[in-house]
Amino acid sequence: MNYVELNISVPSAEIAEILTAELSELPFDSFVTERDRLKAYIPQDALVDCKEEADAILADYNITDCRYVQIEAQNWNALWESNFEPVDVDGRVLIRAPFHEPSPTAQFEVVIMPKMSFGTGHHATTKMMVEMILDADLKGKSGLDMGSGTGVLAIAACKCGAERLDAVDIDDFAYENCGENIVTNGVADRITPIMGDVRAIAGRKYDFILANINRNILLGDMDNYLKSLNDGGEIFFSGFLDSDVEAMTTACAARGLKLKYERHTNGWAALGFTK
Repeated sequence: MNYVELNISVPSAEIAEILTAELSELPFDSFVTERDRLKAYIPQDALVDCKEEADAILADYNITDCRYVQIEAQNWNALWESNFEPVDVDGRVLIRAPFHEPSPTAQFEVVIMPKMSFGTGHHATTKMMVEMILDADLKGKSGLDMGSGTGVLAIAACKCGAERLDAVDIDDFAYENCGENIVTNGVADRITPIMGDVRAIAGRKYDFILANINRNILLGDMDNYLKSLNDGGEIFFSGFLDSDVEAMTTACAARGLKLKYERHTNGWAALGFTK
């Protein structure tokens, strides 16, 4: 699978975060911010159907310095290795690649080779989700990681004591990559990668659900999530901006969910609710 990098000159970190949120509504699945440039990655085949929408988003923010760069599949790992630095979560968890040095002090590590899958811990939403996982009591519980990408959240949940998880993603490369990462982290017997969308969880039941996707998908699929969440269970959301919190909390309150966790970082938000 070949990818395309949309390389954008951004005037501020705030605009970079906003563009990340806007482009994530399209099939862009990975983002890297370097100084004054945002790099957004999308499968080459998917770009054909949404390039006009992407260009319109850039035009809305008066972005003129940008370019599309084709990346061959065999170069993807080298690209990630050059950009991927270890991520420290509150001094408690280290998210790192296999080529990084282990941490002597972290409670545990999550070792991720991201390849083409979203979820390295670098994005504020992933980090906030891990923070909520650390604060929750998941011991002995069953869970769902919806839109799992690399499987980083499912792995973190297992290392916090969860008994088993389903890791669901619509992307075939994410499915394969998650399978590799759970083996690396020694949790392959407790995490089941599943390729598919929300229909894949029909009839399944969970004690907790992790969903770091985007606002529109979260709102559109929320009723399906709640059908699979046991009474008294917890559901953790991220992938949306501070400006989306009201819409999320209103939708959750209308369904009888009670707010329990809330995080904010660099304009992004994460919320956790009890059913």
